[in-house]
Amino acid sequence: MTEHSGRGLVAAGHELTAEAGARVLREGGNAVDAAVAAMLASFVAEPLLTGLGSGGYMLVAGADTRPTLLDFFVSAPGLGLRDHVRAELVPIDVSFGEVVQVFHVGAASIGPYGAPAGACAAVERWGSWPLADLASPAAALAREGVALNAEQAYVAEILSDLLVSTPECKALWAPEGRVLREGEVIVDPELGDTLERLGRDGAVPFYVGDIAAAVCDWVEARGGILTREDLATYDAIERGPARAPYRGRELLTNPPPSAGGILLAYALALLDRTPGPPPLLRLVEVMEAAQAERTPEFMEGLAAEEFAERFLASRLGSTTHISVLDADGLACSVTCTNGEGSGIVVPGTGLHLNNIMGEQDLSPLGFHSHQPGVRMPSMMAPSVVLREGEVELVLGSAGSNRIRSALLQTIIGVVDHGLDAGAAVRAPRLHFEDGLVYVEPGIDVVPLEEAGRTVARFRRLNLFFGGVQAIERDPDTGLASGAGDPRRGGVAVSA
Repeated sequence: MTEHSGRGLVAAGHELTAEAGARVLREGGNAVDAAVAAMLASFVAEPLLTGLGSGGYMLVAGADTRPTLLDFFVSAPGLGLRDHVRAELVPIDVSFGEVVQVFHVGAASIGPYGAPAGACAAVERWGSWPLADLASPAAALAREGVALNAEQAYVAEILSDLLVSTPECKALWAPEGRVLREGEVIVDPELGDTLERLGRDGAVPFYVGDIAAAVCDWVEARGGILTREDLATYDAIERGPARAPYRGRELLTNPPPSAGGILLAYALALLDRTPGPPPLLRLVEVMEAAQAERTPEFMEGLAAEEFAERFLASRLGSTTHISVLDADGLACSVTCTNGEGSGIVVPGTGLHLNNIMGEQDLSPLGFHSHQPGVRMPSMMAPSVVLREGEVELVLGSAGSNRIRSALLQTIIGVVDHGLDAGAAVRAPRLHFEDGLVYVEPGIDVVPLEEAGRTVARFRRLNLFFGGVQAIERDPDTGLASGAGDPRRGGVAVSA
């Protein structure tokens, strides 16, 4: 369903997440206030995709604000360690129905979290509301409990092995010996107390205080390598966004050392060489070209200064997302991920820590190959499309390697095919990876097969293909339309 509004919109992966942000807009908050409120609510409503133990990125643009990317993603752990024996990563199989992926969890998969630092930095930099007022509704939700909707119950089902992998996680997710199902309520009062603490005391306790100490002690005792120094030296970082032209517009997206944004920019710039909507085969070719660029040299070069400009010039010569647009045209696009979660829940804090160090998509050169303190190279790409300097499209997605293909097709839907945000988000998608073209129903696969492509068909829309939350703004009328991705239970709520 597409939502329309002239007063502002929030598109998110859960109704409670979107409503938390929309309430702030209705009561006079700006897009960043709304995005932070929604982000904190998502830690409760979408706890297997995100959380206080997660990391992410926020892109802010529009309304005469200097476009800025706030990087609060997970870093590689291990600062200050000497001769520490690391526990083994624990593999688990996750089935998306037609595709099975292996993820790695446990204490060794945990990296320094950025969500508390990111929320505080965003409010301090752009916010107009006290953080306590943004956090209190999320804290209340955690204490009252949230009934699992169909999409969150499905995520719990496919992650069931993870959710019973430790006593603490099992107590939260399988209190009667089986994983919670649709309609059943997850209650987490410890998370509620910690969210309230974040609102009252800010990020300090999470990085140099008692919460940081509890987290590091618990992880170290289980063979992880997250250290006090990792957390004490962590900061959210402001960066200039990567930019790319497309059909007379400008894409703003996540810059290096993240990988997803620059690959999305590369794909759009390739398509921009030829006018008109790209044919299906051309779209697959561009996806293949972008994937081919993700070489060891590419990954190693991401941290270098001005890598994005050099890369584009030389060639072009469980996650959740929230998109917000307020009535003044300020856009905030924020993507967070806990990976799948490590299975490690720290008693007394409600923190289910991330498993980013166990995500093979983020470590193509091998697990634990990144130097301690270095930001991990995520595929997340919160993005904004500008038309004549004004915000036309705010979007982002979940979905690991499928993020860039999901965003690419949504942008093409709006810009090339003239679809509103809802129709562009709901349109069937394809994704190229490792020689296969994965397709949802509704895509004509005959041209692909005739061209010799190997096609893997899905029987229905699937969260494998991402979870795009998008808002489109008509530059002539100022009217916004927005939609959440049905693949992940997304909704849009107006102010």
